[in-house]
This record gives sequence, C-alpha cells and structure tokens, in this order.
Amino acid sequence: MIPFSIKVFFFKIWQFLLKISTPLLFFRTPQLFTGPGSSLQLCEHIAAQGVKNLLIVTDAMLVKIGLLKPMQDKLKQLGVGFAVYDGVLPNPTIDQIETGLAMLKKEGCTAILAIGGGSSIDAAKVIAARATNPYKIVHMSGLMRVLFKLLPLYAVPTTAGTGSEVTIAAVVSDPSTTRKFAIMSPRMVPIAAALDGALMTGLPPPITSATGMDALTHAVEAYISRNQTKKTDAEALEATRLIMQNLPTAVKNGANIEARQNMALASFKAGVAFTTAGVGYVHAIAHNFGAYYHVPHGLANAIILPRVLDFSKPDCTARLAKLAEVSGLKKGNESDAELADAFIKRVRAMNAEFGIPAQVDKLKADDIPAITDKALSEAHLFYAVPRYMDKPECEAFIRQMLPKAA
Repeated sequence: MIPFSIKVFFFKIWQFLLKISTPLLFFRTPQLFTGPGSSLQLCEHIAAQGVKNLLIVTDAMLVKIGLLKPMQDKLKQLGVGFAVYDGVLPNPTIDQIETGLAMLKKEGCTAILAIGGGSSIDAAKVIAARATNPYKIVHMSGLMRVLFKLLPLYAVPTTAGTGSEVTIAAVVSDPSTTRKFAIMSPRMVPIAAALDGALMTGLPPPITSATGMDALTHAVEAYISRNQTKKTDAEALEATRLIMQNLPTAVKNGANIEARQNMALASFKAGVAFTTAGVGYVHAIAHNFGAYYHVPHGLANAIILPRVLDFSKPDCTARLAKLAEVSGLKKGNESDAELADAFIKRVRAMNAEFGIPAQVDKLKADDIPAITDKALSEAHLFYAVPRYMDKPECEAFIRQMLPKAA
C-alpha cells in the first residue's frame, strides 16, 4: 500500500497543475439582471432573443404557491409560449432529468428557463446539455465532458445559496448506485440570470438559513482553497461580508427586501469564487449525505463546515483570520489564531441560532467506510484543499456526526 505521505505529494502536484491551468480556462458569467422585478426584465430579454417556445423547469411547490405566475403572465404578454416541467425534487435524479428532456422534445421547446433553487437550476442545466449532446448523463460526469453548446439556458434563483446560476457545475443523483456526481463544464453557465430578492421574501427560516449557510460554505471553501486567485479572493471575501451582515436578518425577517437582495448577490459572488477556486471536504462529504440519506445540500454543508474548518485551521490560519476580519469579528490586536478561532466559533453560533443540528440523524455507522471512500475520491481528484485527510482521519471525522444515540 502506498504511504499517505506519498499520496499527498502527488495530490500537491495535481494541485499545482490545476493552479497553472486555471488561468487558461475562460469562465464566463451570465448577463445579470438585479433587483426587485428583475425576473420580469429577464423575461423581456428572453423574448428579445427571439425565443418562441420555452421550457420552464421548476418544482411543484413554486407552481402551487403561484410564484411563477407573474413571469408566466409576462411571457404570454410578450408572445413567448411555454411548457412547465415541475417534476424536480431536491437532489435531482437522472430519471427526473430524462423526464424533463422528454417534455422539452414533445413540446418543441427551443430554450429553457430554470426557476427555483439549486436543484431546479442544476436539472435545467443537464436537460439543456442532454438536448444537444448525444450521450447519456453519466457519460458527462466529471470535467469537460460536455462537448457541444447547450440549448439556450436562463435562470431565476429563488433561494440565495447554491449560486448555480453562475457556476459551471450541475450535481446529479443516481439512486441505483447511491452515487451523487457533478457535471462540470464552462458550457453549463446560463446565458442570463435574474437576482430578484422579492421572489425570496416568502422563504421560511429553515430554508433561508440552510441555503444561506450553503452560500457561506462556497465562499469560505473557495477562499481557503489552494487554487484561489486574486479575483476569487475578492469575490469570496465580499460574499462572506454580505452573508455575515445579512443572513441573520433574512432569517428573522424574511420580508426584508434589502437583506434578501444582498443575500442573492452574496450567493452569486460565492458562486463566481468557487467556480474557479473550487470547494473542499465540506462538499465532498455533503454530496454523499445527500446521495445516501437525501439530506438537503445546504443543511449538510452547514453541519459539516465548522468541523472542516477546525481540521483545516493549522494550514489556513491567516486566511480564516481574514474571513473573521471581513465578518466584523476583529476588535483589537487579536492574533491570526485568535481570529481564526473566532470565525469558526461564529459559524457554530449561527448554526445554533438558526436551529441547525450538529449531527446527521440518518447517518449509519455501517455506511461510513463507503462514504469516506467516495468523499476522499471526490476531494482529492477535484479540490485543492488546504490540508489533506487520510482514510482513518476521515472516518473518525464523519463518526462525529453520528446521532447521539448511535
């Protein structure tokens, strides 16, 4: 068996190759419409592009509460026909995406508008990719395997968390193999998006907090990544500042438009940051909690984040200190170590304030070895983490999140 120290040596070579190759890649951002009512501006933009028949990809709850109606009315007014696919559930599956693709073909749609959280936007991305690429979803998993340009894709996020409206990735679940995988290509970025904070005012506190902590995880993992750049640092720090200042308000007073709009912007900026810099162990483990137990992604990230920061701290203390500073936690002449601890403590306090648990109720001890293998494979292949875990460390780490009675 290869000693872990030798594996780390090769991981770091891979990190270096990622670092030098990243500037060669062009990660475009979507044309952006912002502010209350910007979702209707996006509808006008879609009509101006000559789209005549649109597939709206969303979830059934948003349809039920009438959130789509103003956009549907606007599209009708503009002469844009549409069909609605509302079969997307949290952690979208291959079957859900294939069903959406079948509707797109049946209705003769030539473009897609995703309206919803990260699951709806991710599903829409893959439908758009499947419409123009002649192979199965599983064959697109990994990096740069989407060969042909997507069907025109637009996005309206209704949660401030995933940043999927700006990222190159879409995450898909395969229940048949208990696997959750990412499709990553610059082609997956939507053409245009609307950040309309008014659409988010009705979100209940648990969803607001979990998605907000998801955005924070993106910003933090991008900032402590060894694949960071000056641009990703700037976006990640600003996203962190906005989240720390606005998320508690958005949770307590969901009708606060300013807090909602700032959270939408923070989510977008965090998405820009991690699209280039990547994420880390939080996501690698959270993806498996989603695949095995259907734990919502933002909630899983929130539970895991402070523990990963504790583990990573020895190799990113100064960076955690900077995150503490932009979060308003610097009061005097604290050392970097003190500020790093203060930041991690604040993350834990926010989880407690929002009612986010420290354990994963559905986690089973027997699943931990398999979850560990999958998480480490994902992290060590794709992410430039600041500090590496070996398998025994990762298993022990995940065991901390077993239900208290286990």
